[in-house]
Amino acid sequence: MMHLSFRPATITEIPVIDQLAQKIWREHYPAIISVEQIEFMLLNRYSVKAIEESMKRGEKYFLAYVNDDIVAYSSIEWKNDFYYLHKFYLDVSKHRNGIGKQFFDYLLSQIDSSKTIKLQVNRTNYKAINFYLKLGFVIETVGDFDIGGGYFMNDFVMRRG
Repeated sequence: MMHLSFRPATITEIPVIDQLAQKIWREHYPAIISVEQIEFMLLNRYSVKAIEESMKRGEKYFLAYVNDDIVAYSSIEWKNDFYYLHKFYLDVSKHRNGIGKQFFDYLLSQIDSSKTIKLQVNRTNYKAINFYLKLGFVIETVGDFDIGGGYFMNDFVMRRG
């Protein structure tokens, strides 16, 4: 039987978040972006150091567990007049079990859900795009965002609310 639970992450859990990020990115993203870009992004945005810096800047991290195993993490930040969902990742082996929807509902309970939420998602990450559409997000704009190292994120900016 699957027991699902959610809670805010602490700074002591950064290594666990990093490990899950490494697993998810290397399993899910090779069909979407190059392995080189994956490694660049893991180093610059999902490493222990990068996660620690983002927490110190004000990103709030949350974890989802099935039984005692961490299966998902997210981070969200207040940006003057909207929330920005920086990260929302679920272990690939746990997709399509309703965990993502329940985790998102939990996330909404941790913020003022009457406010707008924005996020970016790769334009060819169809599973994620469809997931966000089901949660009530709409595509606001399209952009190619320079992230350094000669890499770009070719994303939709989506909004809810």
